[in-house]
Amino acid sequence: MTFDTIIRGGTVATASDTFACDVGITGGKITALGSDLGKATEIVDATGLLVLPGGIDSHVHIAQPSGPGIVMADDFASATRSAAFGGNTMVLPFAMQQKGESLRQVVKDYHAKADGQCYIDVSFHLIIADASDAVLGQELPALVHDGYTSFKVFMTYEGLALSDMEMLKVMSVARETGAMVMVHAENYDAIRFLTDRLEAAGKTETKYHGTSRPIAVEREATHRAISLAELIDVPVMIVHVSNREAMDEIARARRRGLKIYGETCPQYLILTEKDMDGLNMEGAKYVCSPPPRDKESQAACWEGLQQGIFSLFSSDHCPFRYDDPQGKLTPKGKTSFRWVPNGIPGVETRLPILFSEGVSKGRLTVNEFVALTSTNHAKTYGLYPKKGTIAVGSDADIALWDPQRQETISQTLMHGGSDYTPYEGIAVTGWPVSTMVRGQFVVRDGKLVGALGGGDYVPREKSELARPRTAL
Repeated sequence: MTFDTIIRGGTVATASDTFACDVGITGGKITALGSDLGKATEIVDATGLLVLPGGIDSHVHIAQPSGPGIVMADDFASATRSAAFGGNTMVLPFAMQQKGESLRQVVKDYHAKADGQCYIDVSFHLIIADASDAVLGQELPALVHDGYTSFKVFMTYEGLALSDMEMLKVMSVARETGAMVMVHAENYDAIRFLTDRLEAAGKTETKYHGTSRPIAVEREATHRAISLAELIDVPVMIVHVSNREAMDEIARARRRGLKIYGETCPQYLILTEKDMDGLNMEGAKYVCSPPPRDKESQAACWEGLQQGIFSLFSSDHCPFRYDDPQGKLTPKGKTSFRWVPNGIPGVETRLPILFSEGVSKGRLTVNEFVALTSTNHAKTYGLYPKKGTIAVGSDADIALWDPQRQETISQTLMHGGSDYTPYEGIAVTGWPVSTMVRGQFVVRDGKLVGALGGGDYVPREKSELARPRTAL
């Protein structure tokens, strides 16, 4: 047999095993694993490299409406290019509904933004902002049937926050259709109360963003989201968890037998609230929600990764330009933290940060790294085993890593649309050098070689993790 490609001489690592093995690829699929595989049109020498499943970042925001006068820094071309350089082969952004909009039309419009503009594969989550009878009774079930098998709900933000009644209705549709619910858990009324009080006291600098969203508002909302999910008996994913108190709510729910899952992000391992205390508006570069916390919360999030409280490590990539009136430095943003766009870029740095701080420093095994950054994402969102592993029959989505390569993260190395990285100056050990999607190189030896439009949209199956505990 002659293969299209053989990756030879590398060390393959999956979520469960690490072994010396060559990888044979034909027609975009992995078709053989072993040694002495024979001939191929191309032989890729991976000596000294790790051969890993390509990263799947299941929590990114791309080309998303962000409010009057605010423009997100990445379109699909720049975001997926940046993701590929970071060792990712797939991202899952959000098609965001706004009040009064048809969910079906939102999805159609979002496809128009992505079609022909992706370097790597994509699939869409839905954001439910208008839980009307028409949306919940007709559009949402039909979209789940069509492969949009996960959706996100917000417990905060003007125009996005759902009431408890609306949350219960959305969760009921998830139970009936087998979809996975993602929850942004922060108490909207508490944040508004604290923000009003801070502004009345003249405390408007960016550092007060964190003060307006303390741990208590995340803990309370996490507890409430879990309680609502328990009433409906539906699994949920609590996204971007930042602290021990919210983690404890997830852990307690699991001890009661509930199917509650957790996700954390690089900002909660690397940044702290002090980063938002920059001169003038420098702190705006680090404004995201939930905000970065403190050193104790960083340590807790590492424990969550090590102990399995978090099954996913995502970037929550939500990029804005800093030195731009349509970005972080809006006219309103110069007067109060309230108006600073929430979100930071991170899709390109997610994997190097976790590899360096986790694998290279002995906090995680390389197999745990693969699980947290690829395999578990595929399993959670209905993509496994097509995606997320190196196995015969799976898509040949592969990242080649130099585990010894040392780099210092800098905006000069980034390939996205933002004009800064919040992780500037962080030294890392371990770096993705090549990225392959369905058997074709997108990035090779640090250079972009893939064609714009080479990435596909991928419909998804229903996740086995989304099944309720009891029969319908």
